Amino acid sequence: MPVPVSQMWTVTSYVLRQKLAGRKQYPLVLMLEPLFRCNLACAGCGKIQYPAHILKKDLTPEECFRAVEECGAPMVSIPGGEPLMHPEIDKIVAGLVARKKYIYLCTNALLLKEKIDLFTPSEYLTFSVHLDGQREEHDLAVCREGGYDLAVDGIKEALKRGFRVTTNTTLFDGANPKSVRAFFDEMMDLGIEGMMLSPGYSYDKAPDQKHFLGRARTRRMFRAILSNRKKRWQFNLSPLFLEFLMGKRTYPCTPWGMPTYNVFGWQKPCYLLQDGYADTFAELMATTEWKNYGTESGNPACANCMVHSGYEASAVNATFSSLSGFLATVKSTLFTRYRDEEALRMLDQPEAPVHPLVQITPPIPAPGESLQGTHA
Repeated sequence: MPVPVSQMWTVTSYVLRQKLAGRKQYPLVLMLEPLFRCNLACAGCGKIQYPAHILKKDLTPEECFRAVEECGAPMVSIPGGEPLMHPEIDKIVAGLVARKKYIYLCTNALLLKEKIDLFTPSEYLTFSVHLDGQREEHDLAVCREGGYDLAVDGIKEALKRGFRVTTNTTLFDGANPKSVRAFFDEMMDLGIEGMMLSPGYSYDKAPDQKHFLGRARTRRMFRAILSNRKKRWQFNLSPLFLEFLMGKRTYPCTPWGMPTYNVFGWQKPCYLLQDGYADTFAELMATTEWKNYGTESGNPACANCMVHSGYEASAVNATFSSLSGFLATVKSTLFTRYRDEEALRMLDQPEAPVHPLVQITPPIPAPGESLQGTHA
């Protein structure tokens, strides 16, 4: 099932209104985190390493609705933690559907079959299932044997019931391009709507700090993966963002494009960095020193970031900023093969990982707290 025309039109008309109003900084997707706790402990994740009293906190449905209305973005991504662990996730989703927001509920799908009766199929609701590659690669990434099979079972059940389903894949140093391409085939065989891809971001809090890609290695890996692609592969991403990952384009970061709201408030400056919080969306936009972020800023925390939450909004903005950007988008939508003989050779000569994969799980303090004494 392709992305509904109504969704494409809603996003296009929204962006055009921002352009006509002369707004250079506007949100495209709200990253709404209603909780941090999770039923996995992935080595590359920096979102669950909080003390227990923070992990017990939830946003109420009313807090979620207020944030969505403040922000005004046409799309809402609900990550976490694991959103299906929220006791009122059905009320949150129903309220957002009633507001005609396009929702991507990001889940590892371990609970999807158990919780699926809480939801009703809708063009406004998509389950975005976290799968980091084929069975062995995914289970290693999420540090749980059998995680892949449980997620695939959840996908099949959701598709059988008529839900929209996409996948969300984060790739780290050492990912095998051939295996990733085989994974694309597996997902298309399941019948999902599309796939989202992103290189991992080096959260300060992530237990495994050794497997985050630098920009040169990111471009090489995605060039190998995304060149010479099959027509049947469908991606739930701007085609210009995929070209950005392949090293064919450069963009400035637009962290305001995907602002984050969570149990602490509006997170400065983005989903990935934690440089304070604002009480309102207007305060976030007015008081964040945006010039201090993005690769071009010289901020070392941003030096290697090419993550979709920083750069996909940049690619979408480029589509509507000029005739050349629009024509480039049309071209990349129609001509998706990207023939590249050198990329074929890269498939047979993948770069070895810099370090072996390990998992460590130290706790981290909440904002404004010291580590000592925060364990529960």
